[in-house]
Parts: sequence; C-alpha cells; structure tokens
Amino acid sequence: MRFASLLLLPVLAFSSLSAHADADSVKRLGQLLGQSDTITARFSQLTLDGSGTQLQETAGEMAVKRPGLFYWHTDAPQEQTMISDGQKVTLWDPDLEQATIKKLDQRLTQTPALLLSGDVSKISESFDITSKQAGDVMDFTLKPKTKDTLFDSLRLSFRGGKINDMQLIDSVGQRTNILFNGVEVNKPIPASKFKFEIPKGADVIQE
Repeated sequence: MRFASLLLLPVLAFSSLSAHADADSVKRLGQLLGQSDTITARFSQLTLDGSGTQLQETAGEMAVKRPGLFYWHTDAPQEQTMISDGQKVTLWDPDLEQATIKKLDQRLTQTPALLLSGDVSKISESFDITSKQAGDVMDFTLKPKTKDTLFDSLRLSFRGGKINDMQLIDSVGQRTNILFNGVEVNKPIPASKFKFEIPKGADVIQE
C-alpha cells in the first residue's frame, strides 16, 4: 500500500503486562506524544494481506513538527512525498509527475502519519484508546469512533518514551507495519522541510 492510498510477547513477560483504563491511557498517550515537539526518523514499512501474504515493502524518512507539520518520503522505486504545512496536505508522485493537494480536514487528521503531528488533546475525541505496558514498552490501541476512517485499528508502540512502531489493520484484514529507526526528538527542523515547490509542468489535482 502506498502511504497515500493510506509479536507476540514472550510467555515469561506476560506477568509484567498490565492494562490501563481508558482515561489513564488517554493521559499516557498525550504525555508521550506531547513531550516531543519534533520527531525525525527513518522507517521501514511492510504491508500484508488478510492471509499474511506480503504485498509491499518500502522504506524512507519522516519528520514531524507539532502542531500539524509533517514530512513523509518513501524511497524509490515506490517513491512518493507527502507534506503537511498545517493547512493542507500535498502528495507528490514523481513517477506520474503529479501533485495532489487536499485540505487538512478532520478525516485527514485521523490518518496515522498526521496523528503524530496533531493536537494530542483532541485524539480521544476521535478514538477509543486502551494501553498495555511490558517493561519499557508501552502499546496503545486506537479504534475510531466513527466508520468513515481509513483503518479499523491502529497500534502505536513506544519504547523508552520514543515512538518505536505502529500497525494498521483495515476492514478487510490488511495489515501495515511501520518500524521507526534512529528516532530523534526535539531536534530543530528547518521550516523549508514542510514546504513543497511543485515542479513546473507537473499535473496538479486539488481535492
């Protein structure tokens, strides 16, 4: 799945696994996301169908600056760039030489990528949130409160207080696993990172 179309614990660790009530989960997630004004990382992304068959594997880099600024670049041969400037989202497909521009509305703010850069105080308005902890790993499961969403379930996992990975499951059982590497938080990011100059002669689609 191109992003825009967007472990079982060891038995011995089970005794250390604790589940938290929803209100506590909302507070914990808000604290973890809120402590990072910026996030930069490399990522690897693996998409599987409902039977576990691999559909696609990609890698790239991402950058987040709160609130609302986001950069997501997938490496070639599946190259794409998605940038949010806080008002709109631009998706650039170099193979098609096409830029698709969407207004940053409520539905888009619920996409996994933009959740990381969004207003943490509003996440619980759109999702039911539960959490589990094992050692320094904290897992949050987000389930949309409405049906008009891009996924049925989203798991965000933090290790040592930093985002480590996420998993999306859609209505047909397709799973997308995203692992983050080299995560850095609160590192200065130039404003130019979140601006995209559309190449001359490119097709532009406004939605």
